[in-house]
Amino acid sequence: MAILGRISDRRAPQVARTVAVCLAVAALAAVSGCTTTTPEPGPSEPTPTGSSTPTAGSSEETAVYYTLDTRTGFRLARESRDVPAGDVATGAVEAMIAGPQDPDYATTWDPGTTVLGVTVDGGVVSVDLSADARTANVGSELAALMIQQLVYTVTSATEPDASVELLIEGEPAGELWGAVVWDSPVGRDDPLDVVLLVQIDQPREGATVTSPVTVSGEAVSFEANVPWRVLDSSGAEVQTGNTMTSDGTAIAPFSFDLTLDPGTWTIEISEDDPSDGAAGTPMTDTRTFTVTG
Repeated sequence: MAILGRISDRRAPQVARTVAVCLAVAALAAVSGCTTTTPEPGPSEPTPTGSSTPTAGSSEETAVYYTLDTRTGFRLARESRDVPAGDVATGAVEAMIAGPQDPDYATTWDPGTTVLGVTVDGGVVSVDLSADARTANVGSELAALMIQQLVYTVTSATEPDASVELLIEGEPAGELWGAVVWDSPVGRDDPLDVVLLVQIDQPREGATVTSPVTVSGEAVSFEANVPWRVLDSSGAEVQTGNTMTSDGTAIAPFSFDLTLDPGTWTIEISEDDPSDGAAGTPMTDTRTFTVTG
């Protein structure tokens, strides 16, 4: 993949060069010369829940990646999404293009883009999109992140270690958006370089839950410490605390429980900040949800 330009955004020196998007593939046995495999997602990425013979109307949970502006530039943040069990990969890419449920996240893929097909063959995932995919008003840094957004999304649903090639109307994508060239399969970049360093996976944005509420996700933070706080519907802080990940030097899982009264609440997690702001505003992630009892 060749980079053709430089982003004009003043944050460009800090923006991740590439960010991968994971996406699920299912039921492709009818495609000649291609094989399908059972997804093996990362530790906190949702594991597809459907069977090999899904019933009509059934769905599977998969991770779909979007972009978020942070102290180090744009990074990838994920949502757990339900997509049709019979075609998880296509459903994941369609959800990526359509946009996030979390209002803090974004996508720059043209919403008019149609997913023409997703196949897996010999460790390479081929994603075929309509010509609308060539339309995006981005610089080279965000263009590189769009590539990783697709890579992370499709490999989450298929094979995390696979490479991804992009086809436009059945032909290699080549030059895209006047900023990058995608002419060979691309794998995931190091998550420490491209992924949000504090990530909530559960509860989902807009979920309805009961108390106690389990909050889980992944983070890498100073001495494995992850501060959190709960806000009420007016934005007032009502609870604070800290949780720990299993590893202070790598992205690792965390989980804790909250006891909350019925109502609408927002949970926020953040990086621990021993620099007291000198390194920039700590990365955060939030989820707003409703407790019914």
